Amino acid sequence: MPLIKVKTKYQVTPTAVRRKVGLEVGDLLEVRVKGNKITLTPKSAIDRELALALEDIKEGRTLGPFKTAKEAIRALRRAAK
Repeated sequence: MPLIKVKTKYQVTPTAVRRKVGLEVGDLLEVRVKGNKITLTPKSAIDRELALALEDIKEGRTLGPFKTAKEAIRALRRAAK
């Protein structure tokens, strides 16, 4: 395990570790502190509406697939009633 130095602006840049996990500028990290241990875990943030839509898909609350746009429109109209 390499030693990392905390820089003057409290930055920590473990280059080898960052490259190994593929972190890029702007990536989000979840921080957990337990005792004197700090854990950084890469995370992705998605829009709330997108998260709800993905949950609908996972639960099978979808329409389709459709062969034509007209078929899709008919299904949407039936579902709206």
